[in-house]
Amino acid sequence: MFDHGATPEAEDVSTSVADLETAFGAPPDATPDVSPRLQPLLHDLVSVVLAPTSALSGADGQIRPDGAQGFFHADSRALSEVGLLVDGREPEHIGHALTGPGGARFVSLLRWLGDPGPDPTVRLDRARQVTPGGMEETIDIVSASSATVTATVTIDLECDFAPIEVVKSGGDTSPAASASGAPGSLSWGSHGIRVTVTGDGAHAETGTAGRGARLRWEVTLSPRGRATLRWKTGVHDPKAVVTAPAGPVEWGRPRVTAADHRLVRLLDQSLDDLRSLRLAETGAPGDTFLGAGVPWFLTLFGRDSIWAARMLLPLGTGLAAGTLRVLARRQGAKIDPESGEAPGKIMHELRRHEFTVTGNRLHLPAAYYGTIDATPLWVSLLHDAWRWGMPEQEVAELLPALEAALEWLGGDADPDRDGFVEYIDTSGHGLANQGWKDSGDSVRFRDGRQAVAPIALVEVQGYAYEAARHGAALLAAFGRPGADRWNAYADALAERFRATFWVDGPHGRYPALALDRDKRPVDALTSNIGHLLGTGLLSAEESAAVAALLASPAMAGGFGLRTMSARDGGFSPLSYHCGSIWAHDTAIVVAGLARAGFGAEAALLAEGLLAAGETFGYRLPELYAGDAREAVVQPVPYPAACRPQAWSAAAAVTVLHAALGVYPDVPSGRVSLRPMAGAPLGAVAVGGLRIAGAEVGAAVDKDGAVTLSGLPSGLSTDLTGVL
Repeated sequence: MFDHGATPEAEDVSTSVADLETAFGAPPDATPDVSPRLQPLLHDLVSVVLAPTSALSGADGQIRPDGAQGFFHADSRALSEVGLLVDGREPEHIGHALTGPGGARFVSLLRWLGDPGPDPTVRLDRARQVTPGGMEETIDIVSASSATVTATVTIDLECDFAPIEVVKSGGDTSPAASASGAPGSLSWGSHGIRVTVTGDGAHAETGTAGRGARLRWEVTLSPRGRATLRWKTGVHDPKAVVTAPAGPVEWGRPRVTAADHRLVRLLDQSLDDLRSLRLAETGAPGDTFLGAGVPWFLTLFGRDSIWAARMLLPLGTGLAAGTLRVLARRQGAKIDPESGEAPGKIMHELRRHEFTVTGNRLHLPAAYYGTIDATPLWVSLLHDAWRWGMPEQEVAELLPALEAALEWLGGDADPDRDGFVEYIDTSGHGLANQGWKDSGDSVRFRDGRQAVAPIALVEVQGYAYEAARHGAALLAAFGRPGADRWNAYADALAERFRATFWVDGPHGRYPALALDRDKRPVDALTSNIGHLLGTGLLSAEESAAVAALLASPAMAGGFGLRTMSARDGGFSPLSYHCGSIWAHDTAIVVAGLARAGFGAEAALLAEGLLAAGETFGYRLPELYAGDAREAVVQPVPYPAACRPQAWSAAAAVTVLHAALGVYPDVPSGRVSLRPMAGAPLGAVAVGGLRIAGAEVGAAVDKDGAVTLSGLPSGLSTDLTGVL
């Protein structure tokens, strides 16, 4: 996904007057507004989502006409204000909690009502439930007063139909006019989208100059009485490109007990969030994928959706199958420099229309292919799903897409034919960087200088190596030609990588972040090298060197794995990709370390995630600051981070899986067991893993001994650890 946060490109969003007039329709005689356009902050908002619909509010439940707050559907903001008042005053907020997928409850006081004295006697509970295409609220006003209480309750409403990219760039918007319909109802319409609001028993007032629309109730509470008010809103949006899936959730909900209760709580909240992010393409509701994150990226993202599905494989292969099919249907078929499309290439993101961030050079077509890693990751997702027991017929149906993806890997992925996979934005208005660290300043030398494209990223070479091996295994197993070719490709890539990428520095010897335009190693020490673990590209000795560096204080001194070493010139704890900590990045490296036998190092990083989860109410954000633990008592939020976010939520499943060390190979009839030595995360027991569609139980005791139960017939366990 693109420049989500504070990068040089994302921060430099000042615009010319002409730009503003073009984008927002300023009249010729309007006073120019030359203030910079800043991306709204998200860290203190409460997100309630059931994709493709979400509501972002303050902690008090109020949706104010400010920043990123609003009731959203797909890529458009429906309601820009939902303000609840009692007697013209805002209730006094005292607490809130999430109540499951799509739900939240906000508790406030009405201290000007009721009996005098220090104890409040009238409270207001606001229960919010988001559904696909709608939102409902139940407002309970409860009195413990000895006298009758009367009050006027109103909900002020505005609708601006702002596209998500305008909200993201801090653009100006204008409220739309409302109309009344049936008693207690209001509606707004624009460009085929219609928003309706209905209040049970309410009086509806359409908007007037200087004031939006309003629902109003007159309430009388007898002593110790209660009043319940209900209202709802719905969106009809026939042009949305994403919709809610048609079927039930594709993965099981495991039953987990753990010595470290933080793991259980993190998993519970994460599974709720993952359920709330399920999406399908409009017109194909049977194939589910995960939307990347709220609010900016609640749509199909190649890399993000693939990684999230891969991380959830221990809970079932259904999500992986849907994700693979959706992306295969949109696999590239032609060369198009504007969109980045190429034959066999897997797409990056899908929108309803062109995605332009005002004041930023980014201008992306609705279907954008500017990603260098989604294609090899798609191949590995297919392979891993096959190993976990995805039905062979479903795998076979995707083999033509696999072959096309491999052809891209061996062709257009390496335009200068130097043997490495690399990228450059030839359009001039796409993503400058096209790996997972896709901000404009993310690829830096150790002294802080930025690298110049074309760029060959280190982790992408690992993905390419792994995809070639995985593709070869699938082709051989299904009797298709090409296995020898792709095994030879992997061998040659490993040899070139070993000769070219490794550098010496103050950290010791390690793989460089990338090669730049002049084929110079970009010598920053970054988390990217952790993605090589488990791909097979590194030798045992090289893996040990990488593991030691990843666990060093410069990389692991915060609450997880820093994206860049604290000793490098480009490091900043609040840099989007040069010093912050990303939950999914840390979890991927935890998995690689655990699988390679570095349990202590894996546990160090996993503990950081658990500590961060506790701080953030067990809803891990997209990223957070990389401050040292001795400098802060808890992680500092990154203010523009999406939350919930698919691969951050999936990180909890990855940590659980790493602790258990259960690695199935259903086609070969075995399940390898490699729990972390010594059970550094404590005893863990799980019921409801899924292997070949069957529910399986797994447990690791306090000494690290693992047991497995419920394996389907034809599978046996392998304690040798050979993977």
